[in-house]
Amino acid sequence: MSSWLDLIPSHERQKLREIRKRSPREYAKLREKIKNLDQIAEEMKNNEKLAELKFAMETEPKLKEALKQQIESDLNEQGIESMLGELPLALRTSIENGNFDVNVETHPESQQDQLAVVPEGNIVDALPIKPSLSEQYVSQFIQAMSEE
Repeated sequence: MSSWLDLIPSHERQKLREIRKRSPREYAKLREKIKNLDQIAEEMKNNEKLAELKFAMETEPKLKEALKQQIESDLNEQGIESMLGELPLALRTSIENGNFDVNVETHPESQQDQLAVVPEGNIVDALPIKPSLSEQYVSQFIQAMSEE
């Protein structure tokens, strides 16, 4: 059985090939998305750490409460803008009052998992903590786990 491409005239086949060709700019963007083995290994280690943290937070409520208290004290020390960015007044007051939960969520821009503050109430969006601070909390958890 022949392909449907064999049944159309050669000039039409050429048009189809041209349509599917990528411009050099599109090809460069595609190449940027491809990860090398080191990047994949680093991402896997990070995902493993976050999975351990998420499992520990779900199974040990004391750990989750301690992490929440740590984040709450850091929010008071460093300020909400430095950890979460600009927020509407209602969210800001809710978080300042301690009405939030801590969870591992996917960052909306980078699509990578990290720690996030989830305000209580009707809000469904999680507010991701800045990646450097999220990594700091995760590494503290991993260090504490290795000491035990």
